[in-house]
Amino acid sequence: MRILVEPSDYILRNVGDMAMMQIAVERLSVLWPNASIQILSDVPDRMPTFAPNARALDSAGRQIWHRPGYLAGRLEAYLPGWLRERIRTFERSLRRRWPALVAFILRRKLRWAGYDDQALNEFLTAVSEADLVIANGMGGITDTFPEYASELLDTLQLAIRRGVVTAMVGQGMGPLCDPALRAQAQRVLPQVDFLSLREERAGRPLLRALGVAEERILTTGDDAIELAYAQRQPLIGDGFGVNLRLSSYAGVDEQLVKQLRPLLQSAARRYCAPMIPVPISGVPGEADAETIRQLLHGYEQQPVDCDEEVDTPLKVIRRIQRCRVVVSGSYHAAVFALAMGIPAIGLAGSAYYEDKFLGLADQFGPGCGVVFLHDPDLPARLACAIDEAWQCAGQIRPQLLAAAARQVELSHAAYRRIYELVESRRKSAQLHHR
Repeated sequence: MRILVEPSDYILRNVGDMAMMQIAVERLSVLWPNASIQILSDVPDRMPTFAPNARALDSAGRQIWHRPGYLAGRLEAYLPGWLRERIRTFERSLRRRWPALVAFILRRKLRWAGYDDQALNEFLTAVSEADLVIANGMGGITDTFPEYASELLDTLQLAIRRGVVTAMVGQGMGPLCDPALRAQAQRVLPQVDFLSLREERAGRPLLRALGVAEERILTTGDDAIELAYAQRQPLIGDGFGVNLRLSSYAGVDEQLVKQLRPLLQSAARRYCAPMIPVPISGVPGEADAETIRQLLHGYEQQPVDCDEEVDTPLKVIRRIQRCRVVVSGSYHAAVFALAMGIPAIGLAGSAYYEDKFLGLADQFGPGCGVVFLHDPDLPARLACAIDEAWQCAGQIRPQLLAAAARQVELSHAAYRRIYELVESRRKSAQLHHR
C-alpha cells in the first residue's frame, strides 16, 4: 500500500499548512498503519516525523516534471512572447496526453546535460505506483496561486490516467476566474474521486459549476481544527491576539499596516489586555512576525516571549490559548482560535481572503466576525467587531466548541470515505489479476 501526499507547504514555513499536513498524515497512518506514506517536500531533511510509516520525498523530480521549456530549451529566450506561450501551451497538452513521451524527452535531456534522472523517476514512480494520491488541506486551486494550482491539477491528472485513487481534503476553492486555469480545473476536478471542502459558501457552488458530482463532495471544515481543538483550555484567556499578512494576495500594504496599528492598540488598551503575536507564515517576503512587530511597536503590555521564534503549530496554538479574542489577517490564526472556543475577527483585504473568512464564519457562526480592510468606515467597524467579540467571548464559547467538534467528526468521516474508495479499488484490482 503506497500513498503520495501533495502538501500546500513545500518549505515548512507556514504553521497552518503544517498543521493540515500533520493531521492528514496522522489520519492516513491510523487507517493504513502498514502503508508507505510519502510527502513531497523541498526540504526533506527538515520534515517532522508525523507517523512512523511516513517520510519525505524530495520534490526535485516534481519540479523537473512541471518545469516549462522542455521542448524549446534555451531557444525560448530568443522567441517572441506569443510564440513562447504557444509552445508552453503545447508542452502542457503533451504532458497531459502523452506523459510517457514527455518522461522519455525529459530523461534524454537530463542525460545529455550530464544530470541524473533519479529524482524524476522517483516522482513518476511515486505517482504511478500509488494506491492513493491525496492533496492535503489548502487553498490552492485559485487564481491567487495559478502556477501551483496548475501543477497540482497536472499531478492529479497523471495519477488519474494511471488508475490511482485521487482525493483532495480540507480544500478552499477559488476564486477561479482565469479562463485557462478554470478550463483545466473543469477537465480534472470532476475526475477526482473525492473532495472535502473546508467551507460551503464558495467551494460547493464553484465545484458544481466545474461539473463535480455532488456525491463526490463533502463539506467538513478545516483539517487543522482537530489539532487546536485537542488543546482547548477550561478557561478563556485575557490576551488580545494579533496577526496580519503583509502581501499582495492578502491585499495588505505598508500603508494599511500603519493605519491598523493605532486601531488595534487602542482596542487592546480599552480592555487593559496584553497584545499577543500569533504569526502563521514564516515565508520570506511575507513573514507575519515582522508585520506583527510593527503593529505592536510602542504598546506597553507585550508578553516576555514576544520575540521568540514560533515555528510549529503547537507553539502558535499555545500563544492563542492565552487570548480572549484574536484579530487576524491570516486564516489559520482564526481557525486555531475558533477551534479552542476563542472568538476571532478576520481581516479581509482581497477576494481570496474574503472567501476564506466568510467561509470560516459560515462554518462557525457567531463568534467569527469579518472586517473588510478597504471599507471606508474601517475604524468604526473594526472597533465595533472587537468590542462585540470581547464582551460575548464567554457566552459564545460553548457554541464555538460545538461547531469545532462537529467539523472534526465530519473531517474523520471524509477520511473514512477515502479509505472505502481505496480498499474497494484494491479489491477490484486483486480480483482482476486472479
